[in-house]
Amino acid sequence: MKKIINKLFAGSLLAGMMLVSSCAGDYLDTTPTDSTGATDAVGTTANAMKALNGISKLMTTQHYYFGQGFAGENNIIAHYENYPSENYLYNYYASGWSPIHNQEFHTRTNSIYDAYAWYYYYTIIGNANTILANIDGAMGLEAERNFAKACALTFRAYAFEKLVHYYCWRWQDSNNGASQGVVLRIDESTGGQGYATLAETYKQIYDDLDAAISLFEQSGMDRDASQVWMPNINVAHAVYARAALTKQDYSKALSEAKLARQNYPLMSNADYQSGFCNPTSEWIFGSFGGSQENNWYWSYGTQFSCNGYYASTAATGAGAIGRELINRIPNNDARKALFLTEDKFPGYNFNDDSAMDLTYGILGLGKTAAADDLWDDAAAYCAKMAVNGLAAPYQAGYMYLGGQLKFYVFDTPGVSYLPFIRSSEMVLVEAEASYFLNDETGAKAALIELNATSGRNPEYTCDKSGEALWSEIMDYRELELWGEGFAWSDYKRWNRDVVRHSFAEGGNAHISIARTIPASGANMWTWDVPLNETDYNDELKPGNE
Repeated sequence: MKKIINKLFAGSLLAGMMLVSSCAGDYLDTTPTDSTGATDAVGTTANAMKALNGISKLMTTQHYYFGQGFAGENNIIAHYENYPSENYLYNYYASGWSPIHNQEFHTRTNSIYDAYAWYYYYTIIGNANTILANIDGAMGLEAERNFAKACALTFRAYAFEKLVHYYCWRWQDSNNGASQGVVLRIDESTGGQGYATLAETYKQIYDDLDAAISLFEQSGMDRDASQVWMPNINVAHAVYARAALTKQDYSKALSEAKLARQNYPLMSNADYQSGFCNPTSEWIFGSFGGSQENNWYWSYGTQFSCNGYYASTAATGAGAIGRELINRIPNNDARKALFLTEDKFPGYNFNDDSAMDLTYGILGLGKTAAADDLWDDAAAYCAKMAVNGLAAPYQAGYMYLGGQLKFYVFDTPGVSYLPFIRSSEMVLVEAEASYFLNDETGAKAALIELNATSGRNPEYTCDKSGEALWSEIMDYRELELWGEGFAWSDYKRWNRDVVRHSFAEGGNAHISIARTIPASGANMWTWDVPLNETDYNDELKPGNE
C-alpha cells in the first residue's frame, strides 16, 4: 500500500504521468515510456517543451485511479467549485450529489473527493519540479531554457495557489499566515515533509512567480498565440493577482491584474455568445481542446455544455444559474441573454406548477396548456440563440429555469477548449482590490469597463458606494465567471454564507440542496488533508507536526 501512496502523492511522476500519451499535432508529440529517465526527458530544450505540454495534458486527463470523471480541471471546476456554490444548480442530480453541494465531505479524509485535488495538483507540482531540477543541463539555447524554467515555475505556482483554496484556512482566519499551509515540495525528494505555514506557502508562490516573470523577460520569448494551454508572462501575472487577492494583498493584486491583461482585450458580444468552446481575445490561459484529444465522456463539455452529450440525449440539462442572482441583472445585459430566465417569457407564472415543475424547474412540465406554450417558447429562444456552425442546444428537449446557453462543444461528445483565466477576471480583481483599498472610483471604473465599455450592457452605470458597491462587484463577478470554476472559492474568500432557496422560497434550487451553509461551518470551508498523504508522510503523523 505504501508503494501505491508513494507513487500517487509525492515526488516526480515524470515517467508515468508527464509523458502521458502519444498525441497528434503540436500539442504533445512524444511517446510514453516507463523507462525514460528525467535527465533524458529534459535532456534538450525541445524535450522540455514536450514535458511542459505533458503538464498541460494532465489538466484534462482522466486519472483512472480515482474513477470516472476525475479529469483534471474538469473535475475541479465541477465538484470543488460549481456544485458547492450558491448559484450553480444542477437539479436533476442534486439529490444524489447533495453531499458535495452541501459540503459534507470536507472531513472525510478517506474519500476520493477529499483526495483528488491534493493528488492532482501535486502531480502538476512533481512534474514541474522534475523539469526545474534538470533544465539547466538541457541542450539548447539559453533563451529556451529560461522560457521552459519560467513555464515550470508558473505551473508550480498555479498548483500551490489552488491547493491553498481547498486545504488551507482563509487568510483572515490564519493569524496573519501562522496557520497550516501546504507541504512545499520544491524539489524531487519524496520523503516525509511537514507543513509550511500559510505565510510560507504564499511566500513560495510569490517567489516562484517573481522568478518566472524575470525568466520570461530574460528569454524574450512567448508561446505561440494559439497555444492557450501553455503559460507565458501574462499567466504568471494572473496567478500572482489571484494569490495576492486571496491573501488580501490588494495593492499587489491590483498591479498584477493590470499587467496580466495587457494584450488580452475584452472580447466582443459576438465572441461572448459564440459558445465558450474556442479561445477568444481575452483567454489568457485555458485547456487544449482539439478533437484529436477527445476526452470522451469525462470532458467538461460532455455533461456541462448546452449542446453536449448529456443535454442532447437526456433530461439532465446542462446547469442553471441561481434565479435570484440573475434576476438582479438588467434584462438588456448580453450575458443575461445566455440564460433561460423569466424575462424571456412574460405572461407565465413561475411560482406554481402551471408552466413548469417545481421539483427540478424543467420548463413546460406543468399541469396546464400553458406548459406546452412555454415549452414552445423556450425551444424557440434556444433556436434563436443557437451558435452558427455548432450542434443545436438542448436537443433532448429538457430546458430548465435559469438554464445556460453559455458553454457549447464543437465536436461530440464534449470536445471544446475551456478557459482557466480570462482578462475579464483580471478586471474584476481590479474592482475588488480597488474597493478594499478604499478607492471606490477605481472600483467603479473597473465595473464600467467590464460592463459598459465592453458593450455587454452599454447603458450600464454605477453610482453605488459602500456595501451596495461591494454587492455590485460580487454580483458581476458571479455573472461574468459563472460556470468557470470560481464560485465556491469566491464565497470562501468573501466569508459569505451560501444561501440556496427552493422554488417555494422564490429560488430555483432542488429541495435537497435548498439550505444555508454558513461561512463559519463546514470545517471552516477547508478540506482536510487526505488520509493517503498523512499515512504516507511520516512528518504529518501525530507527534511530528
